[in-house]
Amino acid sequence: MKDKVVVVTGAGNGIGRATALLLARMGAKVVVNDLGGSGSGEGSDAGPALMVVREIEAAGGQAVADTHSVASWEGAAAIIKTALERFGRIDGVVNNAGILRDRIFHKMNEQEWRAVLDVHLSGSFYVSRAAAAHFKDQGSGNFVHMTSTSGLIGNFGQANYAAAKLGIAALSKSIALDMARFGVRSNCIAPFAWSRLIGTLPSETDAEKQRLARMQSMKPEQVASVAAFLVSDQSEEINGQILAVRGNEVMVMSQPRPVASVHSATGWDQESLLSHALPALKRAFTPLDRSSDVFSWDPV
Repeated sequence: MKDKVVVVTGAGNGIGRATALLLARMGAKVVVNDLGGSGSGEGSDAGPALMVVREIEAAGGQAVADTHSVASWEGAAAIIKTALERFGRIDGVVNNAGILRDRIFHKMNEQEWRAVLDVHLSGSFYVSRAAAAHFKDQGSGNFVHMTSTSGLIGNFGQANYAAAKLGIAALSKSIALDMARFGVRSNCIAPFAWSRLIGTLPSETDAEKQRLARMQSMKPEQVASVAAFLVSDQSEEINGQILAVRGNEVMVMSQPRPVASVHSATGWDQESLLSHALPALKRAFTPLDRSSDVFSWDPV
């Protein structure tokens, strides 16, 4: 990573901060982007980004703070411009910025929906798109996007977040397909780690308390190691993939593929769908699981 220039969004806290610090220790020049808002996206404060920059510089690294919002085309362009003006190039983007506005679906309002999609999904697109032309011209570049098992598997009260995070997986795959010919890669991480956002989740029932206790045992630094590896040239064999990082475990997540099929020479009607197609297909149906149902064991 020596002398590579990497933008890390949402780098003032948690996984973003850990990733920025690690990349700097590896020799990268880091744009520490963080709006400095609350966990739900309100307000702004340059303090978190500046604190990370000071920490990097105190250790002998190079970094610059940026407080533009990822949630607009103009803000994202300004983030990449910061990298170009300060360091002269851009080699990697870690799309980590995020907010939460959880609400059970039948009570979720338009603002809660839009705010989360604007930061997670649109923000990942805007920042990636702003860097894409530079990656294409230089024939290299890496994107690392943070998805979530809330989207890949499911969770209660997170329709906005889940939709955005599953959309990010599709966005990453599309970038990988479109830009592989230019030497550009794009991958996703579904992280498990204690963070400021995780700390806002409810912990009223015994199950919720156990889940949060389990999350507290998983550190942002464990995710940062994989993020830094993916953004480096050492991971050149990895493109268009979704990796889950859970403590010391690294897993490849499946991507949708056909798992069962039936056919009828005469086509289907309501009766034949009920009597023949359903019995044949239902063995392959996906259970109505939540992330905690699938990942039920203690982290390693």
